[in-house]
Parts: sequence; structure tokens; C-alpha cells
Amino acid sequence: QVQLVESGGGVVPTGGSLRLSCAASGFPWDRYAIGWFRRTPQKAREGVACISMNDGITEYPDAVKGRFTISSDDAKRTVYLEMNDLRPEDTGVYFCAASPGALVTLDALDHDDWGQGTQVTVTS
Repeated sequence: QVQLVESGGGVVPTGGSLRLSCAASGFPWDRYAIGWFRRTPQKAREGVACISMNDGITEYPDAVKGRFTISSDDAKRTVYLEMNDLRPEDTGVYFCAASPGALVTLDALDHDDWGQGTQVTVTS
């Protein structure tokens, strides 16, 4: 049974940084990709990063490229999302999700299992 648990959300001022963590279990690590998504007032679900646990390839949308970095600690089975230069429009609930097949994708429909989410609030 796939389990994903996010942590690390909080309240930061504009320009601040946060690191989110996603502890994962219950699936063959190197056969999946892990994505980070967010739900904001503007978008119901938006992919912000994805990493293949097979080859480490990553993908980001233009909105966060250069500001967000996804990484993994295979020994801890944990995926991180480092977020820098945060803006008020980054405010939302952030979820990690698992996609079988290990191909990077920012499409929420490709991700079968989801965590409960963690709130990120960026103040202006």
C-alpha cells in the first residue's frame, strides 16, 4: 500500500524559502516517479516538480523553474521540494504524489496515490 506523508509547510514572507518533505513507502522505489503539486485559489491542481526515482530526471513548469528544486534521499525514501524566492502566488496546499512507471510527468492524472497535503502561505 502506497503511503505518502508531506511535511514542512508554513508561513514565510515574500522572498523567503521553505523545504517540503515527502516520506514515501509501500512501492518499489526505482519504478516510480514522485511529483509535487499544489492547489491554489487560481488553479485546482498544478504540477510544480517531478523526479524519476529510476534515473533522477526532473521536470518543472516555467512558473517555478529556477526557484524550486526537487531532490531525493533514496536511503530515507524521502523526496524534497526546496522552494526559494517564494511569492504570494505560491500560496496553496502542496501535495506529493506517486506515478508508477518512473517517467517524469506534471500531469496529475498520471499520479495514482497522493499525500494529505501541507499548507504553504507566503505573505506580502
